[in-house]
Amino acid sequence: GKDQLQHLEITRDVAARFNHKMGETFILPEAKVQENTMYIPGTDGGKMSKSKDNYIDIFLPEKELKKVINKKIITDATPLEEPKDAENSVVYQLYKCIADESKALEMKHKLEAGGYGWGHAKKDLLDAILNTFAKEREKYQEYMNNVSLIDEKLEEGAKKASKVANEVLKRVRARVGYQ
Repeated sequence: GKDQLQHLEITRDVAARFNHKMGETFILPEAKVQENTMYIPGTDGGKMSKSKDNYIDIFLPEKELKKVINKKIITDATPLEEPKDAENSVVYQLYKCIADESKALEMKHKLEAGGYGWGHAKKDLLDAILNTFAKEREKYQEYMNNVSLIDEKLEEGAKKASKVANEVLKRVRARVGYQ
């Protein structure tokens, strides 16, 4: 995301400096950040962040996920029958991130019409999370129930990364005369 650009810039600077002094060795990384990258609000309306504890862990068991959505997402005290400000509500903003456009528009209209409360919206958000991430939640449980699968995947990744890193180290050693 955009908040990681500074790390990429430092990497680029180091690689460019090495290339300038020692010859073309590193490929300079390019940032690929979409301008229309979605901003996902946290349960408090600020930027979602694990360190601020305003995130929703989509892998929680359904009962716990429901509790998080119902307790942590901030809503106002607008009575059930009154219209609500959908655009400025965290529930709607989160729902809009995962539901298809027609369902998001439907929720917006229901909120703005009145007779549809925050409890209804939170229930619809929970259902959307469960439906949208059903496969991922199932895969997560598979890994959690068989931790050795995680170790296997990590080992596979480490082997691939090691192969690439060793090739880069060979090039670097050749450039600095250390073979």
